[in-house]
Amino acid sequence: MSENTPKINTNAPAPPGLEGEGFFATNLNNLIGMARSLSLWPLPFATSCCGIEFMATMGPNYDLARFGGERMSFSPRQADVLMVCGTISKKLGPILKEVYTQMAEPKWVIAVGACASSGGIFDSYSVLQGIDRVIPVDVYVPGCPPRPEQILEGFMQVQALAESESLRRRDLPQYKELLESFNIN
Repeated sequence: MSENTPKINTNAPAPPGLEGEGFFATNLNNLIGMARSLSLWPLPFATSCCGIEFMATMGPNYDLARFGGERMSFSPRQADVLMVCGTISKKLGPILKEVYTQMAEPKWVIAVGACASSGGIFDSYSVLQGIDRVIPVDVYVPGCPPRPEQILEGFMQVQALAESESLRRRDLPQYKELLESFNIN
């Protein structure tokens, strides 16, 4: 019998804030960040072999649902996380940019695999050498193709970003300059 049963520490300190019987107080930023990080809706944009590895993360062995990614969204207007898995051709670049602009704020992007991150082994005239040429990327997942564990780690990094991000960060001039550098209004 395996000893992988979870250990629950009942003597752990309460979260920062006003502790008491059955409640604690916190600020709105922390509460919304916690809610965002545990209810992210990914939009898979899978074009090749990395898409198959991403599909494995939804299976029972890896179970992306444990991390709040239960509901796959196939509409950009209802998605929080754009997961670009695989090779993106230069003809597909404007479509990817359009999908990104249709997503509501806040939104995050994960480049899954070597092809989405840097063009991979396809150093040719027709392949986009990294999706960061057309849209901003928050997390890069390396590998060709990356293991499902790596994709889960990338998703957890986006969760950490969502939890720690200020509610007003998207209104900052630096964020607007970043979008303008990609010609996104």
